[in-house]
Amino acid sequence: MADPYATLGVARDATETDIKKAYRKLAKELHPDRNKDNKAASDRFSKVTQAYDLLTDKDKRARFDRGEIDGDGNPASPFGYGAGGGGAGGFRAGPGGRGGFDMGSDAQGGDFSDIFEGLFGGRTGASGGGGFASGFGRRPQPKGGNVAYKLKVPFEDAATLSPQRITLADGKTIDLKLPAGVDGGTQMRLSGKGDPGPGGPGDAIVTIEVEPHRFYTRDGDDIRIDLPINLAEAVLGAKVRVPTVEGAVMLSVPKGATSGKTLRLKGRGFHRKDGTRGDQLVTLMVDLPADDAALTAFVEDWDGRTTDPRARFGV
Repeated sequence: MADPYATLGVARDATETDIKKAYRKLAKELHPDRNKDNKAASDRFSKVTQAYDLLTDKDKRARFDRGEIDGDGNPASPFGYGAGGGGAGGFRAGPGGRGGFDMGSDAQGGDFSDIFEGLFGGRTGASGGGGFASGFGRRPQPKGGNVAYKLKVPFEDAATLSPQRITLADGKTIDLKLPAGVDGGTQMRLSGKGDPGPGGPGDAIVTIEVEPHRFYTRDGDDIRIDLPINLAEAVLGAKVRVPTVEGAVMLSVPKGATSGKTLRLKGRGFHRKDGTRGDQLVTLMVDLPADDAALTAFVEDWDGRTTDPRARFGV
C-alpha cells in the first residue's frame, strides 16, 4: 500500500510531464533486462510501474488523493466498515455458513455478485461455500512510453525513397525505408523501439522533415526546376543536359523557345502511394550575355526589334 508519489520520487503536485520523466529514469535503471539477477530491482521495477500506472490515470489519481483508493488501486474501505466490523453494512455469514453481503436494513438479501465483479473484476463462486473465484482479473501491464524523433531527409532522397539511417536513444542504428508519398510531417512508427515497460517497450515515432533544395522545388508530386539556356539554344533549338533527382538526362529544346516555356519529363517526380510517380517540370529561362558587342550590333540592325510583344495587354 505504498505511496505512489514516494515510489516515483515526485511531489504530490507533480505534473504529468514530471511523472513521466521520473518513471522513464527509474524504468531504465531498474528494467529486468539490465538486472537479470537482481530480484530487488525487479520488484522495485514492478512497484514503480504500478505507481506510474495509477498517477497517469487522472481518475485514479484523483481518487487516491481523496483517499478513496490505496496505492495499489484498491478501494480504501470497500465494505463500509472499520477495523471493529461496525458500520451500516458488512460481510456476514448467511444461512448454512454461506458468505453474504449485508447492505443494511434496506437490503432484502439477493445476489451481490455484480458488486464483487465491479470492485474486483472477478466472479463469485457458483456453488458450495461463497467466496471469490481464483484471480480477480488484472489489467494488462502498460507498455513503456513512446519516444519521438525528427529525421531530416535530403530532397533527392525523399523523391527517390532512398533508405535513411537513424540512431536511436540506445545508440543502435536502423535503416528506414521511406514510404511512397512521403512529405514533410510524415510520421513513421517503429514498433518496440521506445522506452521499456512491464508490458513491453513502447514505440519510436519518427517525424520526417524534407530538406529544401538549392534549385528543385516541390509542387505536389511534381518537381520544378528553372533551366537557363543561351540565345542560340533558344533560337535554333538544341539538346541540353538537365539535372533530375536520379541523374542528368537529355532534353530537347524546341526552336524559338522563350523564357517561361515549360517542358515535362515524365515520371521524374515523387513517388505516389498508388505506385505511380509525378513528373519533373522544366521551365526554360533564356540567359543573355551582358556587354556582348556582336549581339548588340545584331539587335540594332534587327528588323524585329520594333515589334511590341506587350500589345495584347493594351498598354
